Amino acid sequence: MSLAVRVIPCLDVDSGRVVKGVHFENLRDAGDPVELASEYYRQGADEVTFLDVTASSSHRSTMVDVVSRTADSLFIPLTVGGGVRSVDDVDSLLRCGADKIGVNTAAINDPSLIERIADRFGCQVLVLSVDARRERGEKHTRSGFEVTTMGGRKSTGIDALWWAKRAEELGAGEVLLNSMDADGTEGGFDVEMISAVRSEVSIPIIASGGAGKKEDFPPAIAAGADAVLAASVFHYGKVTIGEVKTALRDAGYTVR
Repeated sequence: MSLAVRVIPCLDVDSGRVVKGVHFENLRDAGDPVELASEYYRQGADEVTFLDVTASSSHRSTMVDVVSRTADSLFIPLTVGGGVRSVDDVDSLLRCGADKIGVNTAAINDPSLIERIADRFGCQVLVLSVDARRERGEKHTRSGFEVTTMGGRKSTGIDALWWAKRAEELGAGEVLLNSMDADGTEGGFDVEMISAVRSEVSIPIIASGGAGKKEDFPPAIAAGADAVLAASVFHYGKVTIGEVKTALRDAGYTVR
């Protein structure tokens, strides 16, 4: 595990605004992304993640503008994901100020994309975003955790543990592990899933999905995560970055 646990607010961006829902549905407006990112920087966030939740080509220029304006106003790593389909997409986002790029569906469709991005820009740039859930009904994967796309609505039949390990072999620098069962529910992180993926990979794991209160964060680290990511609890003021860091520190973890 890294020396210091990272606390990362996630901003889901749709048409230039931050939104949040449950299981990526019933999205509500949560504010301006640049203003929110700047506020989290002031609160002590270690990184900020933007996810373009519509991810259509028509919104690409909007997202590039948001990233560019945000990069000018804060001085911590900025990760951008959603709709990244090519090496050229990565190049354009890095040029406008992103530090790391999240890939998801495009890498599932063409795993060689991971290798090509890592070869050109370095493993440290590439974050594999894994939207995983427990299988429903008949089990088709070894672990019982499957990779999904389309905000958890579409099954892939791919074992989430196998996919994380394969991505590491291809050059992914981190895994953003999002529990689709827990996403937006504020019922706590899926510590069983985190622990299972940790047993398969050595690269950093960012735990995502389910944070509802400050006490939810230390168990994710205990399960094997190197960083914790959350959205709703930060956007709607239920917990601050500082309160999360205090909870982690009180649990015996080093934070920045």
